[in-house]
Amino acid sequence: MFRFRLGSIPVEVHFFHLLVSGLFGWSFFLPNVQSVGPRWLAESLGDPSHPGNTQAVALGVLAWMVIVFISVLIHELGHALAYRAFGFQPSIALVSLGGETRPNSAGTLLWYRSVFVSLAGPLAGLALGIVCGVARFLFLEGDSGALAFFLYWFFATNLFWTIFNLLPVLPLDGGHVLSTVLIRFFGRRGFIAAQGLALLVALAAVAWGLRTGSLLMVLFFSLWGIQAFRAISEALKGSAQTDEAQVPLMRTLDQAQEALAKDQLPEARRTAASVLDTGEALSPDLASRAHHVLGWVALKQGQGRTALDHFSQVQRQPVETHALAAAFSLVGDEGRALPLWEMAWRDTKDRTVMHEYAGSLIRAGKEPQALKLSGVDPAAAFSCAERVLFIRGAYSEAAAMGERALAHAPSPSIAYDAACAYARANNATDAVRLLQRARELGFRDAAFAASDEDLAPLHGHPAFEAWLADLRQSASS
Repeated sequence: MFRFRLGSIPVEVHFFHLLVSGLFGWSFFLPNVQSVGPRWLAESLGDPSHPGNTQAVALGVLAWMVIVFISVLIHELGHALAYRAFGFQPSIALVSLGGETRPNSAGTLLWYRSVFVSLAGPLAGLALGIVCGVARFLFLEGDSGALAFFLYWFFATNLFWTIFNLLPVLPLDGGHVLSTVLIRFFGRRGFIAAQGLALLVALAAVAWGLRTGSLLMVLFFSLWGIQAFRAISEALKGSAQTDEAQVPLMRTLDQAQEALAKDQLPEARRTAASVLDTGEALSPDLASRAHHVLGWVALKQGQGRTALDHFSQVQRQPVETHALAAAFSLVGDEGRALPLWEMAWRDTKDRTVMHEYAGSLIRAGKEPQALKLSGVDPAAAFSCAERVLFIRGAYSEAAAMGERALAHAPSPSIAYDAACAYARANNATDAVRLLQRARELGFRDAAFAASDEDLAPLHGHPAFEAWLADLRQSASS
Protein backbone atom coordinates (compact mmCIF):
# COMPACT_ATOMS: atom_id res chain seq x y z
CA MET A 1 0.00 0.00 0.00
CA PHE A 2 1.19 3.52 -0.71
CA ARG A 3 -0.37 6.87 0.18
CA PHE A 4 -0.46 10.41 -1.17
CA ARG A 5 -2.77 13.44 -1.02
CA LEU A 6 -4.80 15.33 -3.58
CA GLY A 7 -4.94 18.70 -1.87
CA SER A 8 -6.52 17.94 1.51
CA ILE A 9 -7.96 14.57 0.39
CA PRO A 10 -5.86 11.56 1.48
CA VAL A 11 -5.55 8.70 -1.02
CA GLU A 12 -4.33 5.19 -0.31
CA VAL A 13 -3.62 2.64 -3.04
CA HIS A 14 -3.70 -1.04 -2.16
CA PHE A 15 -1.25 -3.26 -4.01
CA PHE A 16 -4.10 -5.67 -4.68
CA HIS A 17 -5.67 -2.93 -6.83
CA LEU A 18 -2.53 -2.80 -8.97
CA LEU A 19 -2.36 -6.59 -9.15
CA VAL A 20 -6.00 -6.97 -10.23
CA SER A 21 -5.76 -4.22 -12.83
CA GLY A 22 -2.57 -5.82 -14.18
CA LEU A 23 -4.18 -9.26 -14.46
CA PHE A 24 -7.27 -7.75 -16.05
CA GLY A 25 -5.09 -5.90 -18.53
CA TRP A 26 -3.28 -9.09 -19.46
CA SER A 27 -6.51 -11.10 -19.95
CA PHE A 28 -8.81 -8.45 -21.47
CA PHE A 29 -6.90 -5.41 -22.61
CA LEU A 30 -4.09 -7.00 -24.60
CA PRO A 31 -6.40 -9.06 -26.87
CA ASN A 32 -8.34 -5.90 -27.74
CA VAL A 33 -5.57 -3.33 -27.88
CA GLN A 34 -4.27 -4.46 -31.27
CA SER A 35 -7.17 -2.82 -33.09
CA VAL A 36 -6.46 0.64 -31.67
CA GLY A 37 -2.90 1.47 -30.79
CA PRO A 38 0.59 2.11 -32.11
CA ARG A 39 1.35 -0.13 -35.07
CA TRP A 40 4.54 -1.52 -33.56
CA LEU A 41 2.66 -2.58 -30.44
CA ALA A 42 -0.02 -4.38 -32.45
CA GLU A 43 2.61 -6.15 -34.54
CA SER A 44 4.62 -7.21 -31.51
CA LEU A 45 1.59 -8.49 -29.64
CA GLY A 46 0.23 -10.33 -32.66
CA ASP A 47 3.37 -12.44 -33.10
CA PRO A 48 4.62 -14.26 -29.97
CA SER A 49 7.90 -14.98 -31.75
CA HIS A 50 8.51 -11.27 -32.40
CA PRO A 51 11.70 -10.04 -30.65
CA GLY A 52 9.72 -7.25 -28.96
CA ASN A 53 6.79 -9.40 -27.85
CA THR A 54 7.79 -9.56 -24.16
CA GLN A 55 8.41 -5.83 -24.04
CA ALA A 56 5.09 -5.15 -25.81
CA VAL A 57 3.16 -7.30 -23.33
CA ALA A 58 4.80 -5.51 -20.39
CA LEU A 59 4.12 -2.07 -21.87
CA GLY A 60 0.55 -3.01 -22.75
CA VAL A 61 -0.23 -4.21 -19.23
CA LEU A 62 1.49 -1.16 -17.72
CA ALA A 63 -0.49 1.14 -20.02
CA TRP A 64 -3.74 -0.48 -18.91
CA MET A 65 -2.75 -0.13 -15.24
CA VAL A 66 -2.12 3.60 -15.79
CA ILE A 67 -5.49 3.99 -17.54
CA VAL A 68 -7.34 2.16 -14.75
CA PHE A 69 -5.48 3.97 -11.99
CA ILE A 70 -6.24 7.45 -13.32
CA SER A 71 -9.82 6.60 -14.32
CA VAL A 72 -10.73 5.09 -10.96
CA LEU A 73 -9.01 7.94 -9.13
CA ILE A 74 -10.98 10.57 -11.08
CA HIS A 75 -14.20 8.64 -10.43
CA GLU A 76 -13.57 8.53 -6.67
CA LEU A 77 -12.41 12.15 -6.69
CA GLY A 78 -15.85 13.08 -8.00
CA HIS A 79 -17.43 11.42 -4.96
CA ALA A 80 -14.87 13.04 -2.64
CA LEU A 81 -15.41 16.58 -3.96
CA ALA A 82 -19.17 16.15 -3.59
CA TYR A 83 -18.66 15.11 0.04
CA ARG A 84 -16.40 18.12 0.58
CA ALA A 85 -19.08 20.41 -0.81
CA PHE A 86 -21.41 19.16 1.95
CA GLY A 87 -18.91 19.66 4.76
CA PHE A 88 -17.35 16.20 5.12
CA GLN A 89 -13.63 15.33 5.22
CA PRO A 90 -13.43 12.46 2.69
CA SER A 91 -10.65 10.00 1.97
CA ILE A 92 -10.12 7.73 -1.04
CA ALA A 93 -8.96 4.12 -1.15
CA LEU A 94 -8.24 2.26 -4.41
CA VAL A 95 -9.02 -1.40 -3.81
CA SER A 96 -9.54 -4.37 -6.13
CA LEU A 97 -10.57 -3.11 -9.57
CA GLY A 98 -12.43 -0.09 -8.18
CA GLY A 99 -12.29 2.30 -5.28
CA GLU A 100 -14.05 3.52 -2.17
CA THR A 101 -14.63 7.04 -0.88
CA ARG A 102 -15.36 7.46 2.82
CA PRO A 103 -16.99 10.63 4.21
CA ASN A 104 -15.17 10.23 7.58
CA SER A 105 -17.94 11.81 9.64
CA ALA A 106 -20.90 10.69 11.66
CA GLY A 107 -23.02 13.23 9.83
CA THR A 108 -25.81 12.20 7.48
CA LEU A 109 -26.80 13.44 4.04
CA LEU A 110 -30.22 14.55 2.93
CA TRP A 111 -31.51 12.05 0.38
CA TYR A 112 -31.04 14.29 -2.64
CA ARG A 113 -27.49 15.10 -1.57
CA SER A 114 -26.79 11.39 -1.23
CA VAL A 115 -28.02 10.98 -4.82
CA PHE A 116 -25.72 13.79 -5.93
CA VAL A 117 -22.71 12.21 -4.21
CA SER A 118 -23.46 8.86 -5.88
CA LEU A 119 -23.78 10.46 -9.31
CA ALA A 120 -20.70 12.67 -8.91
CA GLY A 121 -18.31 9.74 -9.46
CA PRO A 122 -19.73 8.53 -12.80
CA LEU A 123 -20.13 12.14 -13.97
CA ALA A 124 -16.46 12.89 -13.20
CA GLY A 125 -15.39 9.79 -15.15
CA LEU A 126 -17.71 10.68 -18.01
CA ALA A 127 -16.22 14.19 -18.16
CA LEU A 128 -12.71 12.72 -18.38
CA GLY A 129 -13.82 10.34 -21.14
CA ILE A 130 -15.52 13.08 -23.15
CA VAL A 131 -12.51 15.39 -22.94
CA CYS A 132 -10.16 12.61 -24.07
CA GLY A 133 -12.55 11.48 -26.82
CA VAL A 134 -13.00 14.97 -28.21
CA ALA A 135 -9.25 15.59 -28.16
CA ARG A 136 -8.58 12.25 -29.87
CA PHE A 137 -11.13 12.56 -32.65
CA LEU A 138 -10.69 16.29 -33.32
CA PHE A 139 -6.93 16.60 -33.21
CA LEU A 140 -5.40 13.15 -33.60
CA GLU A 141 -7.75 11.35 -36.00
CA GLY A 142 -5.79 8.64 -37.80
CA ASP A 143 -2.75 9.12 -35.54
CA SER A 144 -1.32 5.83 -34.22
CA GLY A 145 1.05 7.38 -31.71
CA ALA A 146 1.12 6.87 -27.96
CA LEU A 147 -0.93 9.99 -27.17
CA ALA A 148 -3.73 8.99 -29.54
CA PHE A 149 -3.61 5.49 -28.05
CA PHE A 150 -4.04 6.74 -24.47
CA LEU A 151 -6.72 9.28 -25.38
CA TYR A 152 -8.78 6.63 -27.16
CA TRP A 153 -8.61 4.13 -24.32
CA PHE A 154 -9.32 6.77 -21.68
CA PHE A 155 -12.43 7.65 -23.71
CA ALA A 156 -13.55 4.05 -24.23
CA THR A 157 -12.78 2.91 -20.67
CA ASN A 158 -14.51 5.82 -18.95
CA LEU A 159 -17.55 5.64 -21.22
CA PHE A 160 -17.95 1.94 -20.44
CA TRP A 161 -17.21 2.45 -16.73
CA THR A 162 -19.82 5.23 -16.48
CA ILE A 163 -22.55 3.12 -18.11
CA PHE A 164 -21.56 0.09 -16.02
CA ASN A 165 -21.61 2.08 -12.76
CA LEU A 166 -25.07 3.45 -13.46
CA LEU A 167 -26.64 -0.01 -13.64
CA PRO A 168 -29.28 -0.21 -10.86
CA VAL A 169 -27.44 -2.89 -8.88
CA LEU A 170 -25.81 -2.48 -5.47
CA PRO A 171 -22.96 -1.81 -4.78
CA LEU A 172 -22.77 0.19 -8.04
CA ASP A 173 -23.60 3.89 -7.97
CA GLY A 174 -26.77 3.36 -9.97
CA GLY A 175 -27.96 0.93 -7.31
CA HIS A 176 -27.33 3.50 -4.57
CA VAL A 177 -29.24 6.18 -6.48
CA LEU A 178 -32.25 3.95 -7.18
CA SER A 179 -32.41 2.64 -3.60
CA THR A 180 -32.10 6.12 -2.10
CA VAL A 181 -34.87 7.58 -4.25
CA LEU A 182 -37.31 4.68 -3.89
CA ILE A 183 -36.77 4.36 -0.13
CA ARG A 184 -37.26 8.11 0.26
CA PHE A 185 -40.68 8.06 -1.44
CA PHE A 186 -41.95 4.53 -0.82
CA GLY A 187 -40.15 3.28 2.31
CA ARG A 188 -39.88 -0.50 2.68
CA ARG A 189 -41.80 -1.12 -0.56
CA GLY A 190 -39.34 1.09 -2.40
CA PHE A 191 -36.41 -0.85 -0.95
CA ILE A 192 -37.95 -4.16 -2.09
CA ALA A 193 -38.67 -2.73 -5.55
CA ALA A 194 -35.07 -1.48 -5.91
CA GLN A 195 -33.67 -4.87 -4.91
CA GLY A 196 -36.12 -6.65 -7.24
CA LEU A 197 -34.96 -4.58 -10.20
CA ALA A 198 -31.34 -5.20 -9.20
CA LEU A 199 -32.01 -8.95 -9.17
CA LEU A 200 -33.53 -8.84 -12.68
CA VAL A 201 -30.59 -6.83 -14.04
CA ALA A 202 -28.12 -9.23 -12.39
CA LEU A 203 -29.85 -12.24 -13.95
CA ALA A 204 -29.78 -10.58 -17.38
CA ALA A 205 -26.08 -9.75 -16.98
CA VAL A 206 -25.27 -13.32 -15.94
CA ALA A 207 -27.11 -14.66 -19.00
CA TRP A 208 -25.22 -12.23 -21.25
CA GLY A 209 -21.92 -13.19 -19.61
CA LEU A 210 -22.56 -16.89 -20.16
CA ARG A 211 -23.43 -16.24 -23.78
CA THR A 212 -20.31 -14.20 -24.48
CA GLY A 213 -17.96 -16.20 -22.28
CA SER A 214 -17.28 -13.31 -19.88
CA LEU A 215 -16.51 -15.17 -16.66
CA LEU A 216 -15.87 -11.99 -14.67
CA MET A 217 -19.30 -10.66 -15.64
CA VAL A 218 -20.88 -13.92 -14.52
CA LEU A 219 -18.96 -13.92 -11.24
CA PHE A 220 -19.67 -10.31 -10.21
CA PHE A 221 -23.34 -10.26 -11.17
CA SER A 222 -23.96 -13.67 -9.61
CA LEU A 223 -22.66 -12.34 -6.29
CA TRP A 224 -24.67 -9.11 -6.59
CA GLY A 225 -27.79 -11.02 -7.60
CA ILE A 226 -27.49 -13.29 -4.54
CA GLN A 227 -27.04 -10.18 -2.39
CA ALA A 228 -30.23 -8.63 -3.84
CA PHE A 229 -32.18 -11.85 -3.32
CA ARG A 230 -31.12 -12.05 0.32
CA ALA A 231 -32.05 -8.40 0.87
CA ILE A 232 -35.54 -9.02 -0.55
CA SER A 233 -35.97 -12.11 1.63
CA GLU A 234 -34.90 -10.28 4.79
CA ALA A 235 -37.14 -7.30 4.00
CA LEU A 236 -40.16 -9.55 3.42
CA LYS A 237 -39.40 -11.50 6.58
CA GLY A 238 -39.04 -8.26 8.53
CA SER A 239 -42.36 -7.08 7.12
CA ALA A 240 -44.07 -10.25 8.33
CA GLN A 241 -42.55 -9.81 11.78
CA THR A 242 -43.79 -6.24 11.93
CA ASP A 243 -47.28 -7.33 10.92
CA GLU A 244 -47.43 -9.74 13.85
CA ALA A 245 -45.18 -9.66 16.90
CA GLN A 246 -43.84 -6.13 16.58
CA VAL A 247 -47.08 -4.18 16.29
CA PRO A 248 -47.24 -3.61 20.09
CA LEU A 249 -43.66 -2.34 20.02
CA MET A 250 -44.57 0.12 17.28
CA ARG A 251 -47.34 1.47 19.53
CA THR A 252 -44.88 1.76 22.40
CA LEU A 253 -42.55 3.79 20.20
CA ASP A 254 -45.45 6.01 19.20
CA GLN A 255 -45.95 6.74 22.90
CA ALA A 256 -42.25 7.50 23.30
CA GLN A 257 -42.35 9.97 20.43
CA GLU A 258 -45.43 11.66 21.87
CA ALA A 259 -43.67 12.03 25.23
CA LEU A 260 -40.61 13.48 23.46
CA ALA A 261 -42.78 15.99 21.62
CA LYS A 262 -44.20 17.13 24.99
CA ASP A 263 -40.68 17.35 26.51
CA GLN A 264 -41.52 14.56 28.94
CA LEU A 265 -37.95 13.34 28.67
CA PRO A 266 -37.81 10.71 31.45
CA GLU A 267 -40.99 9.10 30.11
CA ALA A 268 -39.71 9.20 26.52
CA ARG A 269 -36.40 7.63 27.55
CA ARG A 270 -38.04 4.92 29.68
CA THR A 271 -40.54 3.99 26.95
CA ALA A 272 -38.04 3.89 24.08
CA ALA A 273 -35.50 1.98 26.15
CA SER A 274 -38.16 -0.61 27.01
CA VAL A 275 -38.41 -1.44 23.28
CA LEU A 276 -34.68 -2.13 23.04
CA ASP A 277 -34.78 -4.15 26.27
CA THR A 278 -37.52 -6.55 25.19
CA GLY A 279 -35.00 -9.23 24.25
CA GLU A 280 -36.76 -9.78 20.92
CA ALA A 281 -35.09 -9.57 17.52
CA LEU A 282 -36.17 -6.11 16.44
CA SER A 283 -36.54 -5.10 12.82
CA PRO A 284 -34.01 -2.46 11.71
CA ASP A 285 -36.81 0.10 11.42
CA LEU A 286 -38.02 -0.38 15.00
CA ALA A 287 -34.50 -0.40 16.47
CA SER A 288 -33.69 2.75 14.50
CA ARG A 289 -36.82 4.53 15.73
CA ALA A 290 -35.96 3.66 19.33
CA HIS A 291 -32.36 4.90 18.99
CA HIS A 292 -33.60 8.05 17.26
CA VAL A 293 -35.89 8.89 20.20
CA LEU A 294 -33.17 8.09 22.74
CA GLY A 295 -30.69 10.23 20.80
CA TRP A 296 -33.04 13.20 20.98
CA VAL A 297 -33.68 12.65 24.69
CA ALA A 298 -29.94 12.63 25.34
CA LEU A 299 -29.51 15.72 23.22
CA LYS A 300 -32.19 17.66 25.11
CA GLN A 301 -30.52 16.64 28.37
CA GLY A 302 -27.16 17.96 27.19
CA GLN A 303 -25.54 14.52 26.76
CA GLY A 304 -23.78 14.91 23.43
CA ARG A 305 -21.74 11.69 23.52
CA THR A 306 -24.77 9.56 24.38
CA ALA A 307 -26.78 11.26 21.63
CA LEU A 308 -24.09 10.46 19.05
CA ASP A 309 -23.95 6.84 20.22
CA HIS A 310 -27.69 6.46 19.63
CA PHE A 311 -27.75 8.40 16.35
CA SER A 312 -24.94 6.22 14.97
CA GLN A 313 -27.28 3.20 15.31
CA VAL A 314 -30.09 4.74 13.29
CA GLN A 315 -30.50 3.06 9.89
CA ARG A 316 -32.74 3.59 6.88
CA GLN A 317 -33.95 6.98 8.13
CA PRO A 318 -32.18 10.32 8.27
CA VAL A 319 -30.97 11.90 11.48
CA GLU A 320 -31.67 15.61 11.46
CA THR A 321 -28.57 17.58 10.52
CA HIS A 322 -29.07 20.13 13.31
CA ALA A 323 -29.35 17.29 15.85
CA LEU A 324 -25.96 15.91 14.82
CA ALA A 325 -24.51 19.42 14.83
CA ALA A 326 -25.78 20.05 18.36
CA ALA A 327 -24.39 16.72 19.57
CA PHE A 328 -20.93 17.47 18.19
CA SER A 329 -21.05 20.94 19.75
CA LEU A 330 -21.92 19.43 23.13
CA VAL A 331 -18.87 17.16 23.03
CA GLY A 332 -16.66 20.07 22.01
CA ASP A 333 -15.99 18.96 18.43
CA GLU A 334 -16.73 22.24 16.67
CA GLY A 335 -14.71 21.09 13.65
CA ARG A 336 -17.43 18.56 12.83
CA ALA A 337 -20.28 20.66 14.18
CA LEU A 338 -19.63 23.71 12.00
CA PRO A 339 -20.28 22.20 8.55
CA LEU A 340 -23.38 20.47 9.91
CA TRP A 341 -24.72 23.71 11.41
CA GLU A 342 -24.07 25.42 8.08
CA MET A 343 -25.93 22.69 6.17
CA ALA A 344 -28.84 22.81 8.62
CA TRP A 345 -29.09 26.60 8.32
CA ARG A 346 -29.02 26.53 4.52
CA ASP A 347 -31.63 23.78 4.39
CA THR A 348 -34.05 25.20 6.97
CA LYS A 349 -33.44 28.97 6.93
CA ASP A 350 -34.49 28.81 10.60
CA ARG A 351 -33.28 31.71 12.74
CA THR A 352 -32.71 29.51 15.78
CA VAL A 353 -30.50 27.23 13.72
CA MET A 354 -28.70 30.28 12.32
CA HIS A 355 -27.89 31.56 15.83
CA GLU A 356 -26.69 28.11 16.91
CA TYR A 357 -24.45 28.13 13.83
CA ALA A 358 -23.20 31.59 14.79
CA GLY A 359 -22.58 30.38 18.36
CA SER A 360 -20.55 27.48 17.02
CA LEU A 361 -18.50 29.87 14.89
CA ILE A 362 -17.84 32.06 17.94
CA ARG A 363 -16.73 29.07 20.04
CA ALA A 364 -14.42 28.09 17.16
CA GLY A 365 -12.78 31.54 17.26
CA LYS A 366 -14.51 32.80 14.10
CA GLU A 367 -16.43 35.71 15.62
CA PRO A 368 -16.17 38.06 12.58
CA GLN A 369 -17.63 35.36 10.33
CA ALA A 370 -20.44 34.75 12.82
CA LEU A 371 -21.42 38.40 13.03
CA LYS A 372 -21.47 38.72 9.22
CA LEU A 373 -24.31 36.22 8.86
CA SER A 374 -27.31 37.90 7.31
CA GLY A 375 -29.84 38.92 9.98
CA VAL A 376 -27.83 37.63 12.92
CA ASP A 377 -28.55 39.02 16.40
CA PRO A 378 -25.16 39.31 18.13
CA ALA A 379 -26.64 38.89 21.60
CA ALA A 380 -28.49 35.72 20.58
CA ALA A 381 -25.34 34.36 18.92
CA PHE A 382 -23.21 34.94 22.03
CA SER A 383 -25.96 33.51 24.24
CA CYS A 384 -25.99 30.32 22.14
CA ALA A 385 -22.22 30.14 22.41
CA GLU A 386 -22.44 30.64 26.19
CA ARG A 387 -25.16 28.05 26.80
CA VAL A 388 -23.25 25.19 25.17
CA LEU A 389 -20.08 26.05 27.10
CA PHE A 390 -22.11 26.03 30.31
CA ILE A 391 -23.57 22.60 29.54
CA ARG A 392 -20.08 21.28 28.78
CA GLY A 393 -18.93 22.46 32.21
CA ALA A 394 -16.58 25.14 30.84
CA TYR A 395 -17.99 27.66 33.31
CA SER A 396 -15.28 30.33 33.18
CA GLU A 397 -15.42 30.37 29.37
CA ALA A 398 -19.21 30.49 29.50
CA ALA A 399 -19.15 33.45 31.87
CA ALA A 400 -16.71 35.34 29.65
CA MET A 401 -18.95 34.61 26.66
CA GLY A 402 -21.93 35.97 28.62
CA GLU A 403 -20.10 39.22 29.31
CA ARG A 404 -19.34 39.55 25.59
CA ALA A 405 -23.06 39.09 24.92
CA LEU A 406 -23.83 41.88 27.39
CA ALA A 407 -21.67 44.23 25.36
CA HIS A 408 -24.06 43.72 22.43
CA ALA A 409 -27.35 43.62 24.36
CA PRO A 410 -27.62 44.74 28.02
CA SER A 411 -30.13 42.18 29.24
CA PRO A 412 -30.93 41.06 32.81
CA SER A 413 -31.20 37.42 31.73
CA ILE A 414 -27.81 37.48 30.01
CA ALA A 415 -26.18 39.08 33.05
CA TYR A 416 -27.85 36.57 35.37
CA ASP A 417 -26.72 33.61 33.26
CA ALA A 418 -23.14 34.92 33.29
CA ALA A 419 -23.36 35.24 37.08
CA CYS A 420 -24.50 31.61 37.32
CA ALA A 421 -21.51 30.52 35.24
CA TYR A 422 -19.12 32.46 37.48
CA ALA A 423 -20.77 30.89 40.54
CA ARG A 424 -20.31 27.40 39.08
CA ALA A 425 -16.65 28.31 38.48
CA ASN A 426 -16.35 29.29 42.17
CA ASN A 427 -15.62 32.88 41.23
CA ALA A 428 -17.80 34.59 43.83
CA THR A 429 -16.49 38.11 43.20
CA ASP A 430 -17.40 38.20 39.51
CA ALA A 431 -20.61 36.26 40.14
CA VAL A 432 -21.86 38.95 42.54
CA ARG A 433 -20.69 41.66 40.17
CA LEU A 434 -22.82 40.18 37.38
CA LEU A 435 -25.77 39.74 39.76
CA GLN A 436 -25.54 43.43 40.58
CA ARG A 437 -25.52 44.14 36.87
CA ALA A 438 -28.57 41.93 36.36
CA ARG A 439 -30.41 43.86 39.08
CA GLU A 440 -29.47 47.19 37.49
CA LEU A 441 -30.93 45.92 34.23
CA GLY A 442 -34.22 44.90 35.83
CA PHE A 443 -33.83 41.47 37.44
CA ARG A 444 -36.26 41.20 40.41
CA ASP A 445 -37.00 37.49 41.07
CA ALA A 446 -35.46 37.00 44.53
CA ALA A 447 -37.29 33.71 45.16
CA PHE A 448 -35.92 32.17 41.98
CA ALA A 449 -32.38 33.36 42.74
CA ALA A 450 -32.54 31.96 46.27
CA SER A 451 -33.54 28.49 45.04
CA ASP A 452 -31.39 28.38 41.88
CA GLU A 453 -28.93 25.49 42.16
CA ASP A 454 -26.49 27.29 39.89
CA LEU A 455 -26.05 29.94 42.60
CA ALA A 456 -25.70 27.39 45.41
CA PRO A 457 -21.90 27.90 45.63
CA LEU A 458 -22.64 31.50 46.71
CA HIS A 459 -24.86 30.59 49.64
CA GLY A 460 -23.39 32.04 52.82
CA HIS A 461 -21.15 34.47 50.93
CA PRO A 462 -21.66 37.91 52.53
CA ALA A 463 -21.83 39.84 49.27
CA PHE A 464 -24.37 37.40 47.77
CA GLU A 465 -26.53 37.38 50.92
CA ALA A 466 -26.49 41.20 50.96
CA TRP A 467 -27.48 41.28 47.27
CA LEU A 468 -30.31 38.82 47.90
CA ALA A 469 -31.55 40.79 50.95
CA ASP A 470 -31.57 44.03 48.96
CA LEU A 471 -33.43 42.31 46.14
CA ARG A 472 -36.10 41.00 48.51
CA GLN A 473 -36.46 44.40 50.19
CA SER A 474 -36.86 46.22 46.88
CA ALA A 475 -39.43 43.63 45.77
CA SER A 476 -41.53 44.10 48.96
CA SER A 477 -41.40 47.89 48.96
